[in-house]
Amino acid sequence: MIPTEDIQRRIVELEVEHRDLDAVIELLARDVLRDELQLRRLKKRKLQLKDHITLLKMQLVPDIPA
Repeated sequence: MIPTEDIQRRIVELEVEHRDLDAVIELLARDVLRDELQLRRLKKRKLQLKDHITLLKMQLVPDIPA
C-alpha cells in the first residue's frame, strides 16, 4: 500500500500540472494560427490528469464494508 503522504503529494503535483495545462490550452486556443492537433493532445493529457487525480483521491477514502 502506498503511504497516504505520497498519494497526497502526487495529487498536488498532478493538480499543478493540470492547472498549467489549462493555462497553455487557453493561450493556444486564442491564437489564430493555433495547431489544432497540439490543442487536442493537450486537452487529452488534461483529461488523463483529471482521471489520474480522481483515482488517487479514491485511494485516500477508506473502504466501507457493505
